[in-house]
Amino acid sequence: MDIKILAFGIAKDILGATNLSVQMPGEPTVGQLKAHLCRSYPAFEKLASFAIALNTEYAEDRQAIHPGDEVVIIPPVSGG
Repeated sequence: MDIKILAFGIAKDILGATNLSVQMPGEPTVGQLKAHLCRSYPAFEKLASFAIALNTEYAEDRQAIHPGDEVVIIPPVSGG
């Protein structure tokens, strides 16, 4: 399945782009996508955390990604 990903903040810097397309077999889970991103872009492992949103809602690692889902990497946010 072709997964189109949007990235912002530090995630965009790690990927070197705002948009990324990755190929994964079947309908992968969010956890599988995160593991793939960490293997392909080791800098993700150095982040305190990062989340994935599917169709504008935070997704849990066990949630399946379906064709056409909007996938967004949510980088860690800090404030003061």
